[in-house]
Amino acid sequence: MSEILNVTGSTYTGGSIERGESGSAALDTGALRRKYNFGDYVSELALAQDPFFRFVSMVSKKPTDDPSFKFTEKRSSYTKRYAYMADYSATAAAVPSGTAPDSANISPASGNVYSFSFFTDYNSDGNQQNIYGKTIDYYEGVAGTQPGFFVPGQLLKMAHFNNSGGTNGTSDGYTLWRVNSVDLTSSSTLAIVSATCLKAGTSIKFNNATGATLLGSGASAATGQAQETLEPYKVYVVGTSFDAGSGYPETWSDQPYSTGYGQTQIWKTSCVMNNTDRATVLKYEGNEWARIWKEKLIEHKWDIEQSLLFGNQQSSVSKTTEGAVNFISTYGNAFSLDIATKTQDSFLDDLSAMLDPRYNNAGSTVFFCSTAVYNWLHKLSGYYQNNLEISTNFRGDFSMTGKKKVFGIDITTISTVYGDMNIARNVHLDGTNVKMLGVNMKYAAYRPLVGNGLNRDTAVYVGVQTLENSGVDRRVDQILTEAGMEWCCPETHAIWS
Repeated sequence: MSEILNVTGSTYTGGSIERGESGSAALDTGALRRKYNFGDYVSELALAQDPFFRFVSMVSKKPTDDPSFKFTEKRSSYTKRYAYMADYSATAAAVPSGTAPDSANISPASGNVYSFSFFTDYNSDGNQQNIYGKTIDYYEGVAGTQPGFFVPGQLLKMAHFNNSGGTNGTSDGYTLWRVNSVDLTSSSTLAIVSATCLKAGTSIKFNNATGATLLGSGASAATGQAQETLEPYKVYVVGTSFDAGSGYPETWSDQPYSTGYGQTQIWKTSCVMNNTDRATVLKYEGNEWARIWKEKLIEHKWDIEQSLLFGNQQSSVSKTTEGAVNFISTYGNAFSLDIATKTQDSFLDDLSAMLDPRYNNAGSTVFFCSTAVYNWLHKLSGYYQNNLEISTNFRGDFSMTGKKKVFGIDITTISTVYGDMNIARNVHLDGTNVKMLGVNMKYAAYRPLVGNGLNRDTAVYVGVQTLENSGVDRRVDQILTEAGMEWCCPETHAIWS
């Protein structure tokens, strides 16, 4: 090693730390200069121990040149042109009020002009929405819930239920309306729409979604409603209709972007060895330095995996990055899972809520689960495959269809009615309240700090320490990683606890 700079740094105790030798002499750190970077090599050690780190380091590595990095999320609005009715007026009042949608029996006829007020269950600024299993933030009257997509010429579909014996929330038909005008100034949180009836209904009531009755509100709402429950209350845009030569129609604009930030975290693992021990050939494993070096690399990777799962982003005490469990339990979909009572039916309901294509395109999801849940899924899928399969044409829709290796990680593929689940066992979840993490790898990124010719993605710094009053040189290797996690689109991730 060349160019020793004789920089004084941290101190160590004499003796081989790994073998428990004791000593009281302090060691002055020599030059800890970067020798080389071996990035992906660390993730290749003991693959089954740390599958999440393996995946993000191989699939979603996006270097950053700033330890406090910023990012932007984009949530498209094309699937969110729906609203909930707050009030209506059969006399086409300028601002309908005081009439709850299901309070009266109505029979709109073709050609009738009504006025309606609508709100959404998401914030139009960034298209941020309520998340299943979390506190409800967006409902009637909340800032940002004014629908901005209504324009004259649109066709609207409004579900209804029959007044004689019908059940609110259960639709038995729909009416169709053409938008005449839209007022976004009379209310800051409601869109007032004047519309002409095209498809009539007799003795009907609109499904009631007034205020917070349906969605719940704030901390009082323990969980969100599943999309299937909300569907009968939604008013959808179902196209447009214009006369020949009617000219250029009105338009609307959305704001699909929201911003976030992340922090990198520094992980350090030190190895200390004197040249006497390095030169000694031992029994079983002859090279003591090679043994310690490999174990320290695995220890380093183990620490990173734990942080990437359970870390909490903050910068007040050094800096820590955001872990998967913390992010998803705070912002993502939340479901319960007790393998003693959980049925396949309720589990498929969870998948339905998470994988709804109207707001979640989580096609790249990997499900990391504890050992107990890993076994439970195999037992459940095995029961279906072995007991409910009559032939290749008549079988259960929850069955194990194969196993494969992805980046060296064992993946079990379980077929469900909502597509294939890619299951990986993660022993770091054992003994925690987290049973399973559904992580869309498309929206999770591992961000090592790289810039100005330096790469801190698992680098090694080498130094020489001198034992005081003895002149004995010691080699010091410091394995160092500086990286952070970036999390986008919380509705594409889920946690079962």
